[in-house]
Amino acid sequence: MAVTLADVAARARVSTATVSRVLNGNYPVAENTRARVLRAVADLEYVVNGPASALAAATSDLVGILVNDIADPFFGIIASAVQSEMSTKRIGGGAGIRTGDGDTRRSPGSGPALALTGEKLAVVCNTGGSPERELTYLTLLQRQRAAAVVLTGGAVEDAGHAAAVTAALTRLAAAGTRVVLCGRPPLGPEADAWKIGAAAGTRTGVEARIMEPAVRQAGAVPSPVTLAFDNRGGARRLTSHLISLGHQRIGYVAGPVGRTTTRHRLEGHRAALAAHGIPDPAHRTVHGAYDRAVGYDAALELLRRDPALTAIIAANDTTALGVCAALRDRGLRIPGDISVAGFDDLPFSADAAPALTTVRLPLQEAGARAGRLAMGRETPPPGEIATLRGDLMVRESTSSPYA
Repeated sequence: MAVTLADVAARARVSTATVSRVLNGNYPVAENTRARVLRAVADLEYVVNGPASALAAATSDLVGILVNDIADPFFGIIASAVQSEMSTKRIGGGAGIRTGDGDTRRSPGSGPALALTGEKLAVVCNTGGSPERELTYLTLLQRQRAAAVVLTGGAVEDAGHAAAVTAALTRLAAAGTRVVLCGRPPLGPEADAWKIGAAAGTRTGVEARIMEPAVRQAGAVPSPVTLAFDNRGGARRLTSHLISLGHQRIGYVAGPVGRTTTRHRLEGHRAALAAHGIPDPAHRTVHGAYDRAVGYDAALELLRRDPALTAIIAANDTTALGVCAALRDRGLRIPGDISVAGFDDLPFSADAAPALTTVRLPLQEAGARAGRLAMGRETPPPGEIATLRGDLMVRESTSSPYA
């Protein structure tokens, strides 16, 4: 018997209207309620065994691209490059999504942006960094029988969420959807479900309840292709560059806690310090969102904690701009008094004043490759995983201390 919306509602202890709202994403729902509904969907295999089960092996002309923030150039560049590879008729361009009539449309708030490319329909899903919204979009894309799904950016470091995402991706792959991770690390231990049909039998608790339906449905399914950035290596090279200039007291503005990108870049920074025997006291690191305002406030906080800092590294270029603004407002010279460095090499970085030393990630290349892989136009890398190097870009924002 097919699982119904009412079955999901009963399992989650909510109304059918609430289940519908969660699945359609068109009405605000409390986060704990949303999580409970999504868990019930996974437990009951509602999408897989629902009325459309006869079409489960078929796919539509839709490709979903999940981003944290479409207004962030990091994600805009990747999404645009993915979309431009979806058709031999190139109508995409820039960080926006261009429609067939030539208009460029961006995604407001957390809604999807659409781009009709002739062969495929690109749906850019703006999660706003919300783990629950990420799962909601994956569920909606499965309901639409998406031809491919591309997940971009760092992953949330939470075992329950990781298991739920892996289960959702497993169901997508079992239904014929190509899955590509772009700028995102490979799936963790939860990825056993992709290779071992009996993996769920060895799991316990919440993880087993989430994974088991997907594993039973999928058995052995194609693994997701991963295009990962070498965030650790890039951060290590960046910090080593500052050390080579003579810097010993280096402040670090990290990204939000609980994200793989944040952890990997911070690990690379600390590895460089350790390699040169430089202490890394906790007060020289501040965490926050990847935005200019956080960079501004973090720079002031770091200077309050350690007025003798000679350099500040920001975990991305947008944050670095905020750092530079704060230093200027304090009357400090860059790099004469304090050197500043960023990460990503976004388009504005070379035009900043002074031009920003940073790590260049191949965002355009990664997005283009992800698009070709999603369309089946490129052979996957060996082992389904490729690591893309970040290159050090030395510019005017760094120099020897007190130059």
